[in-house]
Order: sequence, then structure tokens, then C-alpha cells
Amino acid sequence: MEFSAQQIAALLGGALYGNANAKVSDVAPIESAEARHLSFITDEKYLPFLEKTKAGVILITRSVVEGKISFPEGEGKAGGAVILVDNARGAMAQLLQLVSKAMNPAKQGIEQPSFISEGVSVPENAYVGAFAYIGKNVRLGKGVQIYPHVFIGDNVVIGDNTILYAGVKVYAHCRVGADCILHAGVVIGSDGFGFEPDAQGVNQKIPQIGNVLIEDDVEIGANTTIDRAMMGSTIIRRNVKIDNLVQIGHNVEVGESTFLCAQVGIAGSSKIGKHCILTGQVGVAGHIEIADNCIFGAQSGIAGNIRKPGQYMGSPAIDASIWRRAVVRFKQSGKQ
Repeated sequence: MEFSAQQIAALLGGALYGNANAKVSDVAPIESAEARHLSFITDEKYLPFLEKTKAGVILITRSVVEGKISFPEGEGKAGGAVILVDNARGAMAQLLQLVSKAMNPAKQGIEQPSFISEGVSVPENAYVGAFAYIGKNVRLGKGVQIYPHVFIGDNVVIGDNTILYAGVKVYAHCRVGADCILHAGVVIGSDGFGFEPDAQGVNQKIPQIGNVLIEDDVEIGANTTIDRAMMGSTIIRRNVKIDNLVQIGHNVEVGESTFLCAQVGIAGSSKIGKHCILTGQVGVAGHIEIADNCIFGAQSGIAGNIRKPGQYMGSPAIDASIWRRAVVRFKQSGKQ
């Protein structure tokens, strides 16, 4: 698929300088790009590459070059073009979304063999892949994409345009909103980890009779698991983005637009605020609350309530600035 600099500038509403007819068919980093590549610059440290890159079209965040480099009308870089936009990374993402949709068009129809319970209606524009299983009283939204080997239990609701990639399992009574993406191997609604020792010290299972509620525009990475509630719901609010290999315990609530990076683990009944970022391997103890707008460094251990927005690191997690100073002291003490 090929785009001209003029087409890209028009789509993004950017200011075009250089060869409007320059054409690109792929993307690459600025330092290794060839004439067929679209690249982008969001940091001034990459500006020196402008003199030597072969990229056909370069998106540049306007603020990065303002007062440093000017591009007179009709000029840009030899043989190529520069497009100035407010946010080059965001503009690149916008373009890649269009390319992705063109390369991976939505599928339609029902492949065989697959099992669809009697009375379940599959919308005309939906897709059900081979060896999928759809249980009783399931409700499927318009345009859903159910890839091969997906299991959908009884009384599940899947919203419009949601994609369940190969091998996803959604247990009974769970709900997944519209415009969600569940990658391969995701498990929604497996039992929460609930046991109670009896008088003889034998661990007895506590039935987990709740469900999982996933709101709209949520993306969940491969092999992530979200446990059903003991009672009520485990809740993933709208626009949450979850990486691969994340574990979310029963009765957890994850706030709107929060990021959970790879190997995060959240124990039962904890509540994560809105617009938080939990980076790789962060662990959250059970029955605690985290305020909105908190960022936790990799491998942080959150053992108690976090009541103020901010950046935190360490185990137990403390204010990031204090943690950095402490690390310096640790290093100094080792030299004595």
C-alpha cells in the first residue's frame, strides 16, 4: 500500500514541505529509513538525522523544530518531504491504524466446525471462527470478531465490534463491552483464589459466584487472566489498557484509562484509580486503594493505600524522589 506526502499531509492536517509527490509504502526509524519509508521525529536529539536520512516522508512534531529549523515553501529534504504536525507520534499512530485496517479487514461469516447454542443470534456482519464454542443465552453485538478456538460461556454479553482472538475464554455470566480487543489466550472469569481452612486445617474452596465486567474500549494482552468476583463484579473500567501476562484477582476494580504493563499482579478486592500506570512486574497487595494519576516504577510493591497522585518506586512503594536518594545512599554504603 502506497501513500504520497500530499495524501498524508491532507489526512493529518499537517504543514507539508518538500516533494509533495514523494511516495512511501513502509515505516522505519529515522536513522535507518530508506526512500520508501515513512519516519517521524518527536525529540530534538534526532534532528541531526535530517541531514543524512533517506526517508521519503518525515513527520516532525512542530514544537521540536520551532526556532531551530525552518522549511521554506517548496523545500524539505532532497527528494523527500517533511510534514509538521502537533504530535508526530500520535500522527504516526493515526496512520498505522488506517494501514492496519486495510491490511486486516474484518471477517464475516461462520466457519465450520463451530458450536453455537440454539437461540443465539449471530449478527450478519459478525465472524465466528472454526472450533469456537458459544454457550446458551449469549448476546453478541454487531461486528464482533470471534476467532478460532474461542470459548464463550452461558449468559455472556459481548459488545459491538469487540475482537476475541484465538483461544480466548470468557466464562459464564461475564460481560465484555464494545470496541474491546482480547488477545490470544486471555481468560476472563476464572475462579478467584478463595479458600478457607476448616477445623482440620484442610483448605476448603469458597465458591466464586460473581462475574467480570469489562467496559468499552478496553484492550487486554495475550495470556492475561482476570478472576471473577466472589460476589458482585471484578470491574475493568473503560479505556483501560492491559499488557500481556497480567493477573487481576477477584473483586478488583481498575479505574478508567489506566495502564497495566506486563506481569503486573493485583490481589483481590483492591481498587486502582483512574489514569494510573503500573509498569512491569508491579505487585499490589489485596484490599487496598490507589488514588487517581499514580505512576509506579518497575517491580514496585504496593503494600498499603496510596492516597496522593504522584510517582512511586520501591518495595514497599514510596515517593520516587525519596527512593532515588535512598538508592544513592545504598550504593555509597557499599563502597565504605
